[in-house]
Amino acid sequence: MEEAKWYVLHTYSGYEDLVKANLTQMVENNHLEDEIFDIKILTEETVEERNGKKKVVVTKIMPCYVYIKLRYSSQIWYLVTNTRGVTGFVGPQGRALPLTDEEVKRLRLETVVTDFKHNIGDYVRVISGPFEGQVGMIKSIDTAKQKVCLVLSMFGRETDIDMDFIQIESV
Repeated sequence: MEEAKWYVLHTYSGYEDLVKANLTQMVENNHLEDEIFDIKILTEETVEERNGKKKVVVTKIMPCYVYIKLRYSSQIWYLVTNTRGVTGFVGPQGRALPLTDEEVKRLRLETVVTDFKHNIGDYVRVISGPFEGQVGMIKSIDTAKQKVCLVLSMFGRETDIDMDFIQIESV
């Protein structure tokens, strides 16, 4: 049996949430839990200030795209591409092309790090995000959330920054 892989679906603009809901409903109705494992929309939370009030705003990082982890077959292709709001799989001539392990890691679709070999006090380099290229010291490690607290030197001051395990590497 084929291993489940991540694929990218293209949707109509603004239909991402509807597509996710429709796909989730289709999986339940057709008992496809053993074929379709996960459906994600990449979002990020930012704090915006309007009229003196702070508000958390959720924005889509990649609008018009929905990520789906499934075991590919012609039946699954048919069911997914005929879901309302889906324009097709991303790939050559609309054929489904699975994401590579590196792309899955970079998009943070799965953030499972099993071989984390750093300790408190170790110096590490940030390899992604707004602090990319900076070197900092590990202040604390949260293995359950797969996060570390780094002490970075910015503008002559030490600042604590939370990072994911996959965002750092050994110096």
